[in-house]
Amino acid sequence: MSASATSSSARKKSSGSSDIFEKCRNFTRPTDLRDAGLYMYFEVFEERKGCEPGEVRLGNRKVLMFGSNDYLDLITHPKVLEAATLAISQYGSGCSGSRLLNGTLDLHVNLEQKLAAFMKKEAAVIFGTGFQANYAALSALTEKGDAMICDHNLHASLVEGALRSPARTARFRHNDLDHFERCLENCPPQEKVLVITEGVFSMEGDIANLRGIVKLAKMYGARVYVDEAHGIGVLGENGAGACEHLGVLEDVDIVMGTFSKSMASVGGFIAGERSVVDYLKHTARPFVFSASLPAASVAAAGAALHIIQNEPERRQHLLHIARLLRGELRSRGFVVLDGETAIVPVVIQDEVSLCRLCKALLAEGIYINPVLRPAAAQNLLRISCTAAHSEAHVERLVSTLEKVADKLGIERNPS
Repeated sequence: MSASATSSSARKKSSGSSDIFEKCRNFTRPTDLRDAGLYMYFEVFEERKGCEPGEVRLGNRKVLMFGSNDYLDLITHPKVLEAATLAISQYGSGCSGSRLLNGTLDLHVNLEQKLAAFMKKEAAVIFGTGFQANYAALSALTEKGDAMICDHNLHASLVEGALRSPARTARFRHNDLDHFERCLENCPPQEKVLVITEGVFSMEGDIANLRGIVKLAKMYGARVYVDEAHGIGVLGENGAGACEHLGVLEDVDIVMGTFSKSMASVGGFIAGERSVVDYLKHTARPFVFSASLPAASVAAAGAALHIIQNEPERRQHLLHIARLLRGELRSRGFVVLDGETAIVPVVIQDEVSLCRLCKALLAEGIYINPVLRPAAAQNLLRISCTAAHSEAHVERLVSTLEKVADKLGIERNPS
């Protein structure tokens, strides 16, 4: 019998254990969590008809939403809805082609020009999602012989982009400038270096030390890439994010943003010098080989951008609510991570306690996202404030959280 025939016979006999789907059948985490009454994912929300600001519909009841990244409360704004509806009537429901070929609309080009001006850059390019923007940009801009120096707490999309690249990757301790400089010092002279950080870190809600990062990067001839997904609309005089808030927007080389948070749509963008944007438009494979963003999504994002620039009172109210919530939670003994953004993370060390807490809060009509390690350095109740929230909402959340935590025996440190 030939070697190939022997191999084929062996595969037939062991087909049960060599099935590529075996790992799927052995993946019991969702079932285990459901059996324990702790499954917290894929809740099904319905239309918002009849809901008050800050509320969503879950089944036959309305719940207070403290888990959304719709920071400026724009996804149901009349001007955003009008822009999306008009775009569908004018352009149809999709583009049926990539941007490189037949998928570029004047809407895309106009919004890219506005985004570039908003971010004080020469040019911008739109991607289908924020994840795609990070993944595509990092994998296209770096190659073998280059180095990426990354903050330890980067979002998964940035991590995936770095993993896709053949460049060497070094990670510095979160917001630790001394360690960051040592990483720069360790780069050989021939390495081209890209520094990568978030402006507002998506889980912990703290702000990168962008002034220090930019200063050190320039000293060592490195370029700086900042993910502003959670900063746009929330921080800065004009709402351009943490870079603007800290006065380094024009010094940062590349800014990434997303439409799925404050910009009330879906999609993402990269803004930078024109040569960089042109390079990405022709070489970033996830961009070149993906259909372009539909007109309705682009128009909605454009309308949201206009509101961000012209209604600063929305972010001012949002940040007031977040400050109030931080203070109230701390006064009741909860451990709240430091920050000044819309994200208010409460540390709940025990994973099971955190899951039970979220389920109990939902039973009381309040939805909040749990964040479990390794998505963050520690287990967190990640509270997202929005411009739709009121001081009454804060009081309801804090009093309910206090009641539920005491009932579950979750320790606090009351003052």
